[in-house]
Amino acid sequence: MSASILVTYTTRYGSTQEVAEAIAKTLHEGGSEVDLEHMRKVRALEGYRAIVLGAPLYMFHWHKDALRFLSHHHESLAMRPVAVFALGPFHDEEKEWQEVHDELNKELAKFPWLIPVAVEIFGGKFDPAKLRFPWNLMPALKKMPASDIRDWSAIRIWASSLATKFQAISPK
Repeated sequence: MSASILVTYTTRYGSTQEVAEAIAKTLHEGGSEVDLEHMRKVRALEGYRAIVLGAPLYMFHWHKDALRFLSHHHESLAMRPVAVFALGPFHDEEKEWQEVHDELNKELAKFPWLIPVAVEIFGGKFDPAKLRFPWNLMPALKKMPASDIRDWSAIRIWASSLATKFQAISPK
């Protein structure tokens, strides 16, 4: 099996892609061979020794592309170490962080065969000017202030820790 790591993501407005790019860059700078690909473009996982999977949480649900990816690649993912990240809260409030953690845990529980080596939630980015249908029809959302609470230092630290975690687990 190759030494490559696949960093795959799905995104609605681009912020999860930006985080996936930072993770891939950090892994590459640490000496790993890395491919970065949108989930919808991934056809097979052969050739990858580990997978990093990232998707946003919206309205208390993980992006449907992530759920489809896990279902579609079940057998291949079960044979490799997998790390999962999600973007969630738009505000740095403890209650919002807890709600996002609870929701991601509920979504991951749908896949009891999946035992990630690492799971992390990062703050999200919100720009009401970029909302698309049907969210752009919701006055409360349109009135929310723009925010970006992604912690780039925490993202790089988490990404740096993955190489060690992936090495500790040899693929089946």
